[in-house]
Amino acid sequence: MLALILAFLIGAVAGSRTLIAPAAVSWAAYAGWLDLSGSWLFFLGHPVSPWVFTAMAVVELIVDTLPTTPSRKLPFPFASRIAGGAIAGSAIGADAGFWIGGLVAGGIGAVAGTLVGYTARMRMAAAFGRDRPAALLEDAVALAAAVLIVAAA
Repeated sequence: MLALILAFLIGAVAGSRTLIAPAAVSWAAYAGWLDLSGSWLFFLGHPVSPWVFTAMAVVELIVDTLPTTPSRKLPFPFASRIAGGAIAGSAIGADAGFWIGGLVAGGIGAVAGTLVGYTARMRMAAAFGRDRPAALLEDAVALAAAVLIVAAA
């Protein structure tokens, strides 16, 4: 049960920042915190994977602050967040022996994280009077949450 909750939560992180969640589970698999060796997600534990996911996550963080970045609620960004959440959730579920439950929980968490994160970001941006502080705060929360979630998995 805890694994499903953590899978949902890591999915919510992906709803906020698409690639932070897969990067976090990749680092956890590489470090041996998650055992994915017998699952289809074994590639997340490869020594190159965490670096690749981290590089992509950093690019995402930079691109997110640009004014031309499209809304996360458009079809492609939304689907990407669901995929990232589902993969990350599946990794947490696989470590507990049920990757399908983790996949579903992570996908649902990504939908919730996308919608709640969008609303929170818009309210913070309105309160700050500009978007950048809201974006940076959302980045920090997503990163801290991802670390805490994979540490608890």
